[in-house]
Amino acid sequence: MDLNAPAFSRFRHDGLEIAYFDEGDPAGPPVLLIHGFASSALVNWVHPGWLKTLGDAGYRVIALDNRGHGQSDKPHDPELYHPHAMAADAVALLDHLGIPEAHVMGYSMGARISAFLALSDPHRLRSLVFGGLGIGMCDGVGDWDPIADALLAPSLDDVTHEKGRMFRAFAEQTKSDRLALAACIRTSRDLVRRDEIAKVDVPTLIGVGTKDDIAGSAQELASLMPMATALDIPNRDHMLAVGDRVFKKAVLEFYHAF
Repeated sequence: MDLNAPAFSRFRHDGLEIAYFDEGDPAGPPVLLIHGFASSALVNWVHPGWLKTLGDAGYRVIALDNRGHGQSDKPHDPELYHPHAMAADAVALLDHLGIPEAHVMGYSMGARISAFLALSDPHRLRSLVFGGLGIGMCDGVGDWDPIADALLAPSLDDVTHEKGRMFRAFAEQTKSDRLALAACIRTSRDLVRRDEIAKVDVPTLIGVGTKDDIAGSAQELASLMPMATALDIPNRDHMLAVGDRVFKKAVLEFYHAF
């Protein structure tokens, strides 16, 4: 049992039960956190200290377990994992909580979901933070079919693909539903067109680790967006950038401008 875990609640959307927590100052500005692939609200936002960092700074901190992850329902149909569907879950959570607009921060797959949310419901955003995903949002982040194969392999010992081994080990560590994750990875990689991301005109911070070989350039993505700033997270790869203190400090300074 995780003694630092916040209390989770649940609501239904699109025929699925979605788990979330709602912590921090209930009167503070709301921040909605959207985690990455094979992660969860706990793994992405509580364990690396984001809940404490934002809560101590006076924010209302809300995070959901994306469908297929954490304590939410885990369907095995790939068609249920397109980013627009997961973005709709996030908007439904804001509706459920009666929140008209929020700061939205997503990491990796969560950044992609956040971009789809910005395109579908721009009026719900005060700002955007994309972590762990730069121009890969538009251009793709390589061939991830071996990740799905790794998740479906009989055991970790059967996986030779380097990134496949990394994600399979991570999925085992987090006790994830590997069939749900394999379904998710097949369809959650829908790209955002460059002309579409250029329409997102809310203040945006894009943070990518300097050793991240998955995300693509933060600067190149920021150059497409009218109100975006790129942040280099020094000496961090894709897995370690999420909890980095340089990233946290930059996000707090970014939010203080509002």
